[in-house]
Amino acid sequence: MKNISKKLDQQAVKILLLVVLAVFFSLSAVFAQTSTQRAPINVNLIIDGTEFLTEVKDEVTTWLFRRLDQILVDGDNVTVWSAGTAASVIYSGRMDSNTDREAVKRSIRELTPSGNNADFSGALREAALRQSSPFTYTLLISASSVALSSVLSSPQANLLRFSRVEEFSNWRALVIGLNLDTRVRRAAAAFFGS
Repeated sequence: MKNISKKLDQQAVKILLLVVLAVFFSLSAVFAQTSTQRAPINVNLIIDGTEFLTEVKDEVTTWLFRRLDQILVDGDNVTVWSAGTAASVIYSGRMDSNTDREAVKRSIRELTPSGNNADFSGALREAALRQSSPFTYTLLISASSVALSSVLSSPQANLLRFSRVEEFSNWRALVIGLNLDTRVRRAAAAFFGS
């Protein structure tokens, strides 16, 4: 009986993992579509505001601008945080024209890094509370593993549970699935209920 229970637990974990991956990759598919094929979404950019960003800012900015050009469509709501000593919103608005897109890029370009502490937790909490769309793309840019370690050991670490990490020379980009917990639980319940 114990072996059967153990096998069922292992199968449940595998199925839950598949459900999580399916949900996460379905969100990724949203961004592969053109502007005429998807509804507006919330886009959260949380950028390391510490002095560690200084040495990689040009690389980060170039990469971010390319990513924004790929995903932003008219109607998207964009919020950009500088995660410095205290997280602060440096841009918030709706994308209705190229002027709006340029305003987002300007806010990122003008971000002035300082200090050694990054308040990723505060920005993540606020981003999770601000969701007004069923689909949200949240991207966290960390220029230092030291800065990121504080959020990994905080109560907000669960916000990073469904993340995809892209590693670069001296920085990381984390695509975060905010508030996926309930969707994953519903999908798992539906799967096991059928």
